[in-house]
Amino acid sequence: MASAFRNLKLVSNMVFGRGSFHQLDEILAPQRKADAPMVFLVDHFFEGKPLANRIPLRGKDKIIFVDTTLEPKTTQVDKLAQNLQAEFGSISGVIGIGGGSALDLAKAVALMMKNPGSSADYQGWDLVKFPGVYKVGIPTLSGTGAEVSRTTVLTGPTRKLGMNSDYTPFDQIILDPELTKDAPSNQRFYTGMDCYIHCIESLEGTFLNEFSKSYGEKALQLCQKVFVEKTQWDDTSDDQLMMASYAGGMSIAYSQVGVAHAVSYGLSYLLGTKHGIGNCIVMNHLEEYYTAGVKEFKWMVEKNNIEIPVGICKGLSEEDFDKMINVSLGMKPLWENALGKDWEKIMTREKLRVLYDKL
Repeated sequence: MASAFRNLKLVSNMVFGRGSFHQLDEILAPQRKADAPMVFLVDHFFEGKPLANRIPLRGKDKIIFVDTTLEPKTTQVDKLAQNLQAEFGSISGVIGIGGGSALDLAKAVALMMKNPGSSADYQGWDLVKFPGVYKVGIPTLSGTGAEVSRTTVLTGPTRKLGMNSDYTPFDQIILDPELTKDAPSNQRFYTGMDCYIHCIESLEGTFLNEFSKSYGEKALQLCQKVFVEKTQWDDTSDDQLMMASYAGGMSIAYSQVGVAHAVSYGLSYLLGTKHGIGNCIVMNHLEEYYTAGVKEFKWMVEKNNIEIPVGICKGLSEEDFDKMINVSLGMKPLWENALGKDWEKIMTREKLRVLYDKL
């Protein structure tokens, strides 16, 4: 009999706490293989900043500052992996330091060091054949849940879709809230809202169970503490949002996200819209699906003096709309979680076209 419940693969080891980044050298030491360096993929935001000087380089270790202006692409992943193979042959591990894009790149490059072909071949569910090299995730923004998820979301030649597999999660994460303190306030909001929207979609989805509910409720409560209840940002805000991100990622590990994510995937595929801001643009128009969540979301936007872009689909051609609709409707598990097994009767191409028009 086929198993009915997912045998969930989680991150093997984690450290949480202010200053825990200092333990990185000690954590990496047992994972080092002779003559095979550690490679640090660091968000380009940190080039020339103090954090880059704190990275514990040994031997042939290499720092690569990765451009996260746009969402990670399969071509970017393939090039990084090919260059590393050409330069070193083998490496001991990949350490991602940055927001969700840097973490997703690290997961994908680690996998492509051991899997043949292009990362585009593995966009989907359970297509990755071999474990990658050792990988560590160190978030410097809180909200995406990339530090705990079994996916690495990539924009490929024909779609935006993750490499969803049991080989994708990090082997180790270091959650140090001190690393998020210099994040620009609007970026912090957009990424925090990614977590908030995860929670709304998970808690109101048809895939909900007590596992995802327990984590989702806690993550939602922490987001509300930070963005609804507090009058100003403080150190505990960074701690709380980092744990909200972790719990939000755990919540969707055993359920799924929903309408906001499914629609925003189309935006980022066609327009390159960053994930957090894309979710916010879409959430602004989803009263029909998440009435209470959208009301609270709009209140948080106002309270935190955030501008959500409008009119980003203005002037697009019918061909452009078709591309976005195709990418969005390809996210079948997300739609099923949001609308149930008959989702295709509810979310028609015509209805989705009207929604994109509003954005």
